[in-house]
Amino acid sequence: MVKAAVGSRDVYFLTSQSFFMSNIINRAQEPTPKFFKVLRNIGVTLAAVSAAVFAAPIELPAIITKIAGYLAVAGSVMGAVSQTAVLHEDK
Repeated sequence: MVKAAVGSRDVYFLTSQSFFMSNIINRAQEPTPKFFKVLRNIGVTLAAVSAAVFAAPIELPAIITKIAGYLAVAGSVMGAVSQTAVLHEDK
């Protein structure tokens, strides 16, 4: 954040990175629509299933571990994107 004095007021300028991060944090804290809550829960479930496959104490075929890797990525992305959907956007 950069501070500049203009007249009798102090004006703060946010750098693009800090503005971007604060925007993401604000979006994640706002209410999420029901559809995206369901998608987020599905994403978390996919990530948990893939973690269980990776933690299995037995040797699994390579195709199973490969699919589990794809599920981990898909579930993580689905959960993150769904969390940033907001119920009422002002723009």
